[in-house]
Amino acid sequence: MTEAVLRQLLEQNEGFEDETTTRQKNFQERRQYRITGGQLRYRATGKTSWADSRFDDEYVATDDQARRFLRPRLDKLNTDGL
Repeated sequence: MTEAVLRQLLEQNEGFEDETTTRQKNFQERRQYRITGGQLRYRATGKTSWADSRFDDEYVATDDQARRFLRPRLDKLNTDGL
């Protein structure tokens, strides 16, 4: 996925949201993704096995992270003109 295609997908899909969950033996995480302002942003919340190990962080995805997020969701996205 080229830089131009990535930018076009992010611009055409403003407001798109999705979420993922991960559960392992000593770790659980929920990620809420949203395309806004031409960027993929996500919020990661969860906990580990330690009593005080809850987390709630927000990030702007790198281009590589955005590509890994978008590729499996192309059937849900507006891909007109690509």
